[in-house]
Amino acid sequence: MTDKDFGAGADMPDGMHPAAELKSAASDFLNAFRGFQADVKTSLQQQEERLTMLDRKTTTYGRPALSAFAEVEVPHVKAFDAYLRSGDDDALRGLVLEGKAMSTAVAADGGYLVDPQTADRIRSMLLSTASLRSVANVVNVDAVSFDVLIDRSEVGSGWATETGAQLESATPTIERISIRLHELSAMPKASQRLLDDSAFDVEGWLAGKIATRFIRAEAAAFVNGDGVDKPKGFLLPAKVANASWTWGSLGYVPSGAAADFPTTNAVDCIVNLIYALGADYRANATFVMNSKTAGAVRKMKDADGRFMWSDGLAAAEPARLMGYPVLICEDMPDIAANAHAIAFGDFNAGYTIAERPDLRVLRDPFSAKPHVLFYATKRVGGDISDYAAIKLLKFAVS
Repeated sequence: MTDKDFGAGADMPDGMHPAAELKSAASDFLNAFRGFQADVKTSLQQQEERLTMLDRKTTTYGRPALSAFAEVEVPHVKAFDAYLRSGDDDALRGLVLEGKAMSTAVAADGGYLVDPQTADRIRSMLLSTASLRSVANVVNVDAVSFDVLIDRSEVGSGWATETGAQLESATPTIERISIRLHELSAMPKASQRLLDDSAFDVEGWLAGKIATRFIRAEAAAFVNGDGVDKPKGFLLPAKVANASWTWGSLGYVPSGAAADFPTTNAVDCIVNLIYALGADYRANATFVMNSKTAGAVRKMKDADGRFMWSDGLAAAEPARLMGYPVLICEDMPDIAANAHAIAFGDFNAGYTIAERPDLRVLRDPFSAKPHVLFYATKRVGGDISDYAAIKLLKFAVS
């Protein structure tokens, strides 16, 4: 803007020159903007302070929940360790009365439930062993038994026309198998002097001892158990020739020799065993045999001299026989006359193990002085849940 805009000799407002007026207006605008900027900055700082304070309060209020979780785990572990070493159960009772760790520190008849770390260690040892548990269907239950319902009937179907009459489907056949839970126990012992040693890992020692005894007892029962105060083994049912198999029994195929594999074409009986099992079970099937039988089977060759047995390529990979994994169960029968020494089947469908997830320990310092006994119990059951899913090889001519 220049003086010409106002005309020559024109009077200026309040006697101010236009350039000075423009400069003054710009200065006022900048001052107002700086004030606005300062107000915004102050407002943002106050908002940030409020958010920081709110975050601190949230963190502070959240700490009791974390602390409560820690109190569920750490005090109970310490209390359980004290109970194992000296029999001091006041802390465990306190945890129960306060309602903390109710899922693991429940005062019960005959002792206390072990802490989660020890229970998980025992459970992992049971699962990692080469027993039927590794291939069977394992379920956790809170009742005294577990019922399995099996539909043995085929779904009715047929071709239909637009106006043709429809036939009624057949009534399904439902089988109910009740698996009762039985008490499994172990009672390792340690000297009180050893327990008094703070460097001694009492929980690790107890977990190892309990798991070792449970493994041996379970492995035997899952194969040969008679169902009396123990699970029913999968070899318990009656065995019949596969050609005349009916529900409630296990079908077998003969080896072709009285008490051994045939001297010629020995692998043929393995092929017969594989194809005696239904196609819908073969995809998930496993061979089960003991070490002696495995030693004889792994020598088998086909007509071209190739071994039918192949070892696993990785440490945890099982050996395979004709492409199917092999589980070594030492409780399986040896090769002998009329022995059913090899089983083949889908054990996840054919055998169910039901168990309670808890493990109870009772400390007894009186019965075996100067040693302390630890009476550990759990409840477990097992039974065949699908008789069609397992086939056997019988060492006989027919």
